[in-house]
Amino acid sequence: MTTTTLAVLVPLLPFLGAAAGLLLGRTAPGFVRPLAVLPTLAALALAAIVAVRQGGEAAIDSATELTPTGSVPVELALHIDGFAALVAVLVAFVATCVQIYSTGYLRDDPRYPSYAALVSLFTSAMLLVVYSGDLIVLLVGWEVMGICSYFLVGHYWETPEARAASMKAFLVTKLGDVPFLIGLFALATDAGSFRITKILSTVASGGLHHPTLIALLLLAGVAGKSAQFPLHTWLPDAMAGPTPVSALIHAATMVAAGVYFVARLLPVFEASSAAMVVLAVMAAVTMTGSGLAALAQDDIKRVLAYSTIGQLGYMTGALAVGDRGAAVFHLLSHGAFKALLFLAAGVIIHASGTNSLAAMSRMGNLRARVPDAFWTMTVALLALAAIPPFSGFFSKESVLGAAEHAATEHTSRISGAAGWIVLVAGLLTALLTAAYATRLWLLAFHGRGVEAPDHGRQPVVMNAVLWVLAVPSLALGGLAYRVLPDWFDGRDLTPTLTTSVLGTGVALVGGIVTYGAWRHTTTLAARTPLGAVAAHPEGDAGLVEAEAIASHTPAYGDVASAPDPADPGRLLLGPLHRHAATGFHLDAVYAALFVRPVMAAAGLVRFLDREVVDTYVRGAGTLPRLAGAAVRRAQTGNLQTYVSALLAGTVVLTVAVLLVATGA
Repeated sequence: MTTTTLAVLVPLLPFLGAAAGLLLGRTAPGFVRPLAVLPTLAALALAAIVAVRQGGEAAIDSATELTPTGSVPVELALHIDGFAALVAVLVAFVATCVQIYSTGYLRDDPRYPSYAALVSLFTSAMLLVVYSGDLIVLLVGWEVMGICSYFLVGHYWETPEARAASMKAFLVTKLGDVPFLIGLFALATDAGSFRITKILSTVASGGLHHPTLIALLLLAGVAGKSAQFPLHTWLPDAMAGPTPVSALIHAATMVAAGVYFVARLLPVFEASSAAMVVLAVMAAVTMTGSGLAALAQDDIKRVLAYSTIGQLGYMTGALAVGDRGAAVFHLLSHGAFKALLFLAAGVIIHASGTNSLAAMSRMGNLRARVPDAFWTMTVALLALAAIPPFSGFFSKESVLGAAEHAATEHTSRISGAAGWIVLVAGLLTALLTAAYATRLWLLAFHGRGVEAPDHGRQPVVMNAVLWVLAVPSLALGGLAYRVLPDWFDGRDLTPTLTTSVLGTGVALVGGIVTYGAWRHTTTLAARTPLGAVAAHPEGDAGLVEAEAIASHTPAYGDVASAPDPADPGRLLLGPLHRHAATGFHLDAVYAALFVRPVMAAAGLVRFLDREVVDTYVRGAGTLPRLAGAAVRRAQTGNLQTYVSALLAGTVVLTVAVLLVATGA
């Protein structure tokens, strides 16, 4: 079987599995789990074969025209280079892990058949984006992922949080997709084709007429899909969906699509130096802002959500300095350890039997309860904090090394300012990442909160998946940076001495300072219940919380379920904590600037429609209705009345004629 045929089957198999799962979900429930796992597993095997055959050599291209358009043609095209081959393996690998994990996590969920089918469709759409060689076909997968995320985030639609989160995710990403679509058409108009290879050839020959406009329009869609500032606000709220869905969205699909799109079309963005600086600033703001926000979150899944936003900022930062090899390297590394983090968090939540334990301040005695999650999450957090020799160290250092190179030895394509922006923001984010990773580990496994009821040992498949994902989280980076350059345009991904020392140094500082703050707040909280006030530098808000805990007031119910006051995040952030906890009030800003004016305009339109237009329509019908009522009263059905009226009318007419004649 040819490589092209195998590549076609990779996205097709999960799609067929999704269709079969939807059709047989009610009539043959016994087939649901095999239809969820086996097609995705087969797609993983085929993607691995395609990657081996591609081998980092020349790209595999194949195309057939779908239908004549009379203008720019649309083709069913494949374009598989080293980037596409490896990203497809990542997508299929994470999706397979999520499907296997979900058979245990959602084993009692009555909507599991539709959930599994949507996950398969989600996977198929991302694989279509990865392998597509035509932008319109890519757009199909791009939009299918959007609708799948809407349904999956809103899986628990009985809860208002899930309904609101799914709607928010859909609308915010669509807000970016509108300019994205315009940018795609403008790009195809300049290049005369939607084929990626032809577009890149046009860019190389200088045939792109509006590079800055096109790049900025496309970046709007990328910001929405990959949750970059200022369209990142949907991702933390998307945690209302099932935890395996969060792992899929954050590790291999949806948010990875925007980064992969820029990597695939990087020469288009490099054609505009202004667009590259905008990309660098977007990455820097995203990295640092999300790091601060993650340090202030109490919900474990929201910490991981902001972590994803920041790690995606590293990837877009690498792209901003023109190194797509470093960006995709971090995409691959991040996919493994972030999937592990979310699925380990799912084990913690599943062990408690409720989502309430997602609040880290209420966690207690979890290390002994979920040992598999403890050890594997420790590995993943070390990879996230970029501590050598874990995978995150090598991929993150490749990003910092690329930024250093751009800052000190910039070329005509890349501005030195972009390099410095990414480098400084990357180092600051490394400090923050280590801090919130250490805080999560301390609060989740060494916290003093309530001990949830023990629901027994977790399903074997869930724990097994954690250990499978722990392997690449531990070993991928050290092996990959030696092998991947052959797949990634020959770019050297070896960590440089300067950034390795700086990056690891600030990470260690962040972890040690956070641990010290935790010990300090723990000591104060142990002396007296009100000692927690020292850990609440926000003033009255922290004082009220601490006093409520001490006095057993209903602020948190029973004191046993009260938040652990030993939260180092409050001490480290100080007055900034209150703002960081709400994502720096961006939702409130958007509500004031966009939501409320739109709602007010809608209210005005409603008023005009009901009180003006409807009043006019009702008034136009009132006169005929009154006339009809008057005529109806004359229709008595009495023959004598009709004859009398006829005679009276005759007399009146006769008199009128005589008067007229006499006057004449």
